[in-house]
Amino acid sequence: MPLIKKDKCTGCGSCVEECPAKTIVIEDEKAQINMDKCFLCGVCFDICQENAVLDDGEKVPIDVKSNIEKTKACLDLCSKHFDYPEAVIKCLDRWIKDYYRKKAIAEKTIDELKTLRKTL
Repeated sequence: MPLIKKDKCTGCGSCVEECPAKTIVIEDEKAQINMDKCFLCGVCFDICQENAVLDDGEKVPIDVKSNIEKTKACLDLCSKHFDYPEAVIKCLDRWIKDYYRKKAIAEKTIDELKTLRKTL
């Protein structure tokens, strides 16, 4: 998925003009993509002369850190609301299970999309 690197974006508007989905706008002199409407055509990657549009794979470490921080915050809440340490471990186990579920959904979705590719 595309990601606008704000420090590289000059706000020229080329991506806004060329985006076939019309999902890119300029806010505070920088491009912003509405990912709910983006259909991942890749035009923004090709049109940006400043190379400000990047693949969001670069955000993986940031997203992992955010997930860990969110989980730790919830573990703190479990610790405050329950008097026994096992509650925190149960809470952590539920978070791990939730991420396994999300992983399974992603893997099955990828498999289905690969099958779809073969029909095109």
